[in-house]
Amino acid sequence: MEAAGVEAAFIGTGITGGRYTGLSDTGLITATEALWIAKYIAGAVSFPIILDGDTGHGGPPAIRRLVHECIRIGLAGIRLDDQEIEAKRGTQSSGISIVSREHAVERYQAAVAAKHEIDPDFVVMAQCYARDAVNGGMDELLLRLRLYEEEAKVDWVQFESPHSVEEVKRARAVVKGPLSAMRGKLPKTLTIEEHAAIGLNAAWYTGWPSSVMYAAVRSVMKDYPTKGPAVFYDLGSPGPEPGTR
Repeated sequence: MEAAGVEAAFIGTGITGGRYTGLSDTGLITATEALWIAKYIAGAVSFPIILDGDTGHGGPPAIRRLVHECIRIGLAGIRLDDQEIEAKRGTQSSGISIVSREHAVERYQAAVAAKHEIDPDFVVMAQCYARDAVNGGMDELLLRLRLYEEEAKVDWVQFESPHSVEEVKRARAVVKGPLSAMRGKLPKTLTIEEHAAIGLNAAWYTGWPSSVMYAAVRSVMKDYPTKGPAVFYDLGSPGPEPGTR
């Protein structure tokens, strides 16, 4: 990704963490496990790496420690959700519940204060799940995006589940600073040009690199029982080391 010119990468607990540990994206992956994975990735590249901090793995003291640890291992930023810790669900799951506005602002303020203690350039992103939350809605999303930006002072806000481009435009109209949006329930993934046209500051394309890798592995393994090591030569690879399976 770095060699291809990608400007930043995201380590998600549902994708990267989940596929390394086999655990679901329901808050089961601990801060320690997420940081362990992130440390090796950050050490292998020179472009910015952002960590999925889930709900912060605790209250303000835990969030402060998490942000400090992220900075110390060389990460460039963290994404924190406004979901409830005890009821954490994977992105695009049904039944998502968000914390109160006051609780969310406290969570983000703790992260912002922590970064300023060590590295003001560290980026804190607020991911808002209000659009589809059982206790949310579109109006709540718009209010919270503005609240997270203006009161919590986060560096970047993200719209987790837009239903249409028009909804993204409504979000853009209330956010002054950096804004991005996941695909959510959009009928198709937006191109880079389409992101720029509606005023988004980043294209959120996480997920597909690992999907491509898994598809390639499945394809190779399907032929391996009949072709054996020859399948590696078909791909232009020297194949496995002698004596390995």
